Amino acid sequence: MTDFESRKTRAADWFKSLRNEICAEFETLEREAPSDLYPGEPGKFVYEDWQRKVENGGGGTGGMLRGRLFEKCGVHISVVKGEFTPEMAARTPGADKDPRFWAAGISLIAHMRNPHIPAVHMNTRYIVTTQDWFGGGGDLTPTQAKDRRPDAPDALAFHAGMKAACDAHEVADYNRYRDWCDEYFHLHHRDEPRGTGGIFYDRLNSGNFEADFAFTQDVGRHFVKTYAAIVRGRMNEPWTEADREEQLITRGRYVEFNLLWDRGTTFGLKTGGNVKTILSSMPPLVKWP
Repeated sequence: MTDFESRKTRAADWFKSLRNEICAEFETLEREAPSDLYPGEPGKFVYEDWQRKVENGGGGTGGMLRGRLFEKCGVHISVVKGEFTPEMAARTPGADKDPRFWAAGISLIAHMRNPHIPAVHMNTRYIVTTQDWFGGGGDLTPTQAKDRRPDAPDALAFHAGMKAACDAHEVADYNRYRDWCDEYFHLHHRDEPRGTGGIFYDRLNSGNFEADFAFTQDVGRHFVKTYAAIVRGRMNEPWTEADREEQLITRGRYVEFNLLWDRGTTFGLKTGGNVKTILSSMPPLVKWP
């Protein structure tokens, strides 16, 4: 018989550990940012616990950083449980037999003050019904047209990091996950990509929990290393008002995707998640000219 309880504990502990590693690295970047471009005191994460409104439904911890380098950054972890609605149960593996679910994960979004540093999103999760699986990925969203080419240096570096995470594990398929990411993070109403992609995977259950878990952990580890290197490589670049204007307009596309197309937003809201953390992905400033 599958020991789901042990798997749940290990997954939840990992997501918390990854949260701590990411937040520590991002606060280090805040301190390293040059004061001539980013005046003021370096920001620190502020954490806030929350509980689902349903009894014994679990909850999570939201972490928000509003700094001088990271204009707005949310790194959140959660462990929730409950029952799917009949509509959601019909679309979810194993929930047609029993609507109860358990889910844990980490989700982050970083919107940077410097228009030359791309925004980034990452999440990984573990979900249990009468079946269990992992999902997640990471994607990059440059805000300047010159950086949104597939062959731009930041795009190549980010994809190299995600490919390295996939190539180390037989259960992962980089080419498939890359294409899945491009398909998922597409603004259908504008027929344009949200950014320069990355990887996306869902319902990963190869039949080997240890292999699936190890891959999901490596996605997190490679993300931290890869994105921190991109930030350090761009944080010393000055910017103009025109650069900032382009950044704010590009952020509008980010809002459109998250509110119109993102399944994670829908899942969180429909299962009684914390609205504050779910919508923390919204950029702090944005324009629709």
